[in-house]
Amino acid sequence: MAAYIVIAIIAYAIGSINFSVIISRKIAGFDIREKGSGNAGSTNMLRSVGKKAALITLGCDILKGIVAILIAIIINMIAEDSTNPAILVQIAALCVVVGHTYPIFFEFRGGKGVATSLGIIILVNWQIGLICLVFALVLIALTRMVSLGSISAAILFAVLTIFLPDHFLVEGNYIIFGILLATLVIFNHRTNIKRIMEGNESRINFKKS
Repeated sequence: MAAYIVIAIIAYAIGSINFSVIISRKIAGFDIREKGSGNAGSTNMLRSVGKKAALITLGCDILKGIVAILIAIIINMIAEDSTNPAILVQIAALCVVVGHTYPIFFEFRGGKGVATSLGIIILVNWQIGLICLVFALVLIALTRMVSLGSISAAILFAVLTIFLPDHFLVEGNYIIFGILLATLVIFNHRTNIKRIMEGNESRINFKKS
């Protein structure tokens, strides 16, 4: 039980390191949450700060998910035999996304957890991760809506955990985890879903410098 609590705290703390706020303050001199959509994520960084800042933010947010999972695996190596490694990994994954969304170090106002979820998915099952990534990119390219691609990829991940239960980094049942992660991503995009249904969701401009 102690191992589960420890990884939950560590993963949440890692998620709470909001790189978009840190980078926007350093590069542009303002808090990204006060600009554009108000979201502390890569898409708003792209619109409000620029490509370089957005790419750095994207990479750092992806790494947060990867680091949280790797720490969970290390903790499992030194924990008691009764610890379930798959559950440990899943707790780390969910808590790092919650930390990214509600960061204790930044007034509980964070991002939507997509990039961090991407790092998690690719590490825990690179095959499913690759499928979801390609699916999201194609959908974003067709619609120019990052939110739609992100939501759809999260749902696809949950579905694929049912039909592709093998080849996970740590063996276990990931169906409930997939549903929880998808639910979290969808919840974080609730305002985007409303705008999509109303037909006024923001679209990215691939030609914009």
